[in-house]
Amino acid sequence: MSLHGKVAIVTGAAGGFGTVLVRALRAEGAKVAALDVKSHPPTDGVLPITADIADYAACKEAVESTLKELGGLHILVNNGALGLQVIRPDHMTRLIDIEEISPETWQRFMAVNLSGAWNMTRAAIGHLRRQRWGRIVNVTTSFFTMLRGGFQPYGPAKAGLEAMSAAHAEEFRASGVTVNVVVPGGPANTSMVPSESGLDRAALVQPEVMAPPVVFLCSETAGAVTGNRYVAAHWPTDKPPAEAEAQCRAPIAWPQLAQDPVWPGGKPKA
Repeated sequence: MSLHGKVAIVTGAAGGFGTVLVRALRAEGAKVAALDVKSHPPTDGVLPITADIADYAACKEAVESTLKELGGLHILVNNGALGLQVIRPDHMTRLIDIEEISPETWQRFMAVNLSGAWNMTRAAIGHLRRQRWGRIVNVTTSFFTMLRGGFQPYGPAKAGLEAMSAAHAEEFRASGVTVNVVVPGGPANTSMVPSESGLDRAALVQPEVMAPPVVFLCSETAGAVTGNRYVAAHWPTDKPPAEAEAQCRAPIAWPQLAQDPVWPGGKPKA
């Protein structure tokens, strides 16, 4: 799974999943631009970038800085997100009511959790296409969370990201750029599940489970792997990565619902 010679950007790099993914990519030899809205100190092979992914200009500047300082860009991990703990820390035991959500809060969640990934993808895709090699991994959430009452705006924003990921996988399919989704599989032991949740931390999905599927999807071996979704908690780490991928693979989003459109001539052309 060597990533020597590769350069990655990881958003939300100061959070629970982000720190795990930065460390895992570095362990395989990649240089990493660690992007977060919080400032953090540089370490060997890691370029810290303080930026708000809701701001397209900041995303474009982050990509340009990565190219200049690290000498390239091959991998984009769209992990940055806001969790419902910013509304209320006991949101898992007392679900969020629509009247608690201000229009400004709704817009901020959409700007970070959905548009943030689009901004980073838009800023990076030109370079990735020109070199005809790229890996985009988007972190969404479980379908249960997307559809759960009282889990807005987080759920709908992640559902939008899931749909966007499926469409980008198709759009970029012939370009050498792959797009895949990785989800933890349930509530994870990060700041998005505060102590007020009342859940046993040991029973939560541990952030480290995200590393094996993400590292595989960023590797040379995964060049033909695109349009897929992986539940990290189900990734069998006792098997070779290619075998684990095949066992864990599912399609992004809901393609089975898109097979019978009411469309002149039957279906639109690809």
